[in-house]
Amino acid sequence: MLEICAANLQSALAAQRAGAQRIELCSALDAGGLTPSAGLIRAVCRQLTIPVNVLIRPREGHFCYTDAELAIMLDDIRFCREAGANGVVIGALTMHSELNLEQMAALVEAAEGLDITCHRAFDFTPDPLAALDTLVALGIPRVLSSGQAASAFEGRFLLKKLVQHAAGRISIMPGAGINAANIAELAKTTGSREFHLSGRKKVEQVFPDKKIPGLELEYWESAENAIREVLEVLRP
Repeated sequence: MLEICAANLQSALAAQRAGAQRIELCSALDAGGLTPSAGLIRAVCRQLTIPVNVLIRPREGHFCYTDAELAIMLDDIRFCREAGANGVVIGALTMHSELNLEQMAALVEAAEGLDITCHRAFDFTPDPLAALDTLVALGIPRVLSSGQAASAFEGRFLLKKLVQHAAGRISIMPGAGINAANIAELAKTTGSREFHLSGRKKVEQVFPDKKIPGLELEYWESAENAIREVLEVLRP
């Protein structure tokens, strides 16, 4: 299973053409990903035939949310259901970086019937094995993790330990810095069966006679060829 993190419609379509099996739809990749707009959610869900899971994250920064922010996330989940999304990607922590059980339970309840992934808030937890058991108890089927490292390859040995500890109760999906050059070794080391990447390239619009400092005209887009290269390694 290869999930592509797509931040716009063209990226989602490129991922589908390349053969990816699922999309994580988000916006603002440079901020670690935020909840995409209603229009983008509708467009992607209408135009894709592969499952679309939507990131539920109301702002950049830490994962400790106020009651007002939780209400926004719950409303976003309801909208995703109405728009035809396959699932949602959630996470919430306490000020001690532990999973916020009350908020996580509320998010899971709102997402009943949808596929659920816990996002990389998990990577900030002080005891990842205990946090994994908590996700299992909450009924969450999947967690996205870099093994609490800058990249999944760097965190591959913790990812392996997580896969072993999970013992089939929950899927461990490595993500961060994955590409065709490292995914084979990552798969072999960790034993994971699902992987997450963006395969992104930077697209820049240049106006030769006009440039405004602070107003950048570039964005990230998933590259179909990069996704195909990864799939060729996974399925030679």
